[in-house]
Amino acid sequence: MSTAVEPERGAEATPRRATLGTKARAYLALTKPRVIELLLVTTAPVMILAADGIPDPWLVLATLFGGALSAGSANAFNCYLDRDIDSVMHRTKRRPLVTGEVTPREALVFAWILGVVSTVWLLVFTTPLAAVLSVAAILFYVFVYTMWLKRRTEQNIIWGGIAGCFPVLIGWAAVTGSLDWAPFILFMVVFLWTPPHYWPLSMKYRDDYESVGVPMLAVVRSRQTVGLQTILYAWATVACSLLLVPVAGMGLVYSLSAVASGTWFVYETHRLYGLAIRGEEPRPMRVFHASITYLTLLFLAVAIDPLLPF
Repeated sequence: MSTAVEPERGAEATPRRATLGTKARAYLALTKPRVIELLLVTTAPVMILAADGIPDPWLVLATLFGGALSAGSANAFNCYLDRDIDSVMHRTKRRPLVTGEVTPREALVFAWILGVVSTVWLLVFTTPLAAVLSVAAILFYVFVYTMWLKRRTEQNIIWGGIAGCFPVLIGWAAVTGSLDWAPFILFMVVFLWTPPHYWPLSMKYRDDYESVGVPMLAVVRSRQTVGLQTILYAWATVACSLLLVPVAGMGLVYSLSAVASGTWFVYETHRLYGLAIRGEEPRPMRVFHASITYLTLLFLAVAIDPLLPF
């Protein structure tokens, strides 16, 4: 399948004159701040779990800052590499490389600077293992997901989502300098959560992805198939989250939160599937937003549970 897309004429050839503030906002947009927020939600709680209490506040701030720079680098590289399809897709037409607020060269230099600075920062202020994992996350997102999988296979988001799982490992490594079973379970939770989080979004923007030849599952499979796959991955996510109870000795707060929020998340995926098989409007964004709330509640419980005596 050919996935080459011609960029819109002038989309990146005519940079827009911009004030300093506009330019700064454009560079910030390249980092996809909303994505970074979600990644950082998984980092700090894992650090509390690793420390079995409140870790050094400076270490937490240093890790979050370095992680934000690392994720921003990966996202900026993604914007640079996807600028051809971004100029065609309605959802991405306002990105800085499409509007001309940032040139491709500026975006590429910016991505490299963030990547180098984040690596040095984590190496100096956290641990060597955290820095290595950060580099691995950038490389995986850029080379494996963006350059290899995204335009070639319907399984793109499953394996490409691994990059978004690294923050839990980085957070644990920043505290302990090593890895253990607990962060790998949470790594798997985020891995299994990513498809039922992203597939509903791809259902909403199916026409966008189809127009640029990106074979998201919602493009190449029916809504019923996407709905069923979403259910299966949601169930797997919740089941995996419960493994943390015996492995990390989690208490009542985490256990109840994992079951309650997981039940709600699974219910929403069943609702999506039910609407799809009846031929009704599935309202996929309801599952998308539910998935974000679920992950936030789960990791909030990860943070709170070690601080309580029961």
